[in-house]
Amino acid sequence: MPEPTEIKTERLLLRPFRLKDVDDVYAYAKEPEFSRFLPLPSPYEYIHAETYVAASFLTAWNVQPRFAISFDGRVIGGINIRIDPASQTAELGYGIASAHWGKGFTVEAAAAVIDWSFKNFDIAKVSARADILNRQSWRVMEKLGMKREGILRSQEPPNPVTPDERVDMVHYGILREEWERQTVR
Repeated sequence: MPEPTEIKTERLLLRPFRLKDVDDVYAYAKEPEFSRFLPLPSPYEYIHAETYVAASFLTAWNVQPRFAISFDGRVIGGINIRIDPASQTAELGYGIASAHWGKGFTVEAAAAVIDWSFKNFDIAKVSARADILNRQSWRVMEKLGMKREGILRSQEPPNPVTPDERVDMVHYGILREEWERQTVR
């Protein structure tokens, strides 16, 4: 069972959250664009950032590792992977400050976490899902080599984009053998 760890990529440091990260989390999570497709409280208050960071300490690392995405010494997002040992699967979740969209940081962080997860857990598959309107997140999953597996209808409660209706989610996945065959990550 892996212990809390750090993962270094070409440009990023993925590490466990620290109490001092609350200011950075609040700075990006309060942005309307950041929370557009995420089930975050609105308005996003400082106490929500404190609760999020504190929760990262309480979540068992062997079930749901949560990494702060750090760039140039600042936390610009978060990424986690929820492990289901019974089904030997995992689900990836991520969010990054809108100021850093389009720079490849999400793909870089996600690739590192997927690789780390396959090496450290007995899992056969990693999946991820996104709001059907969040095409930017679809592109992240596709760049990771994930295959679109379907649409989960009325899967999530309403969000700021669709406040009066439930949300359909697009589901993607990649198998361990597919990940291992990829040459570009």
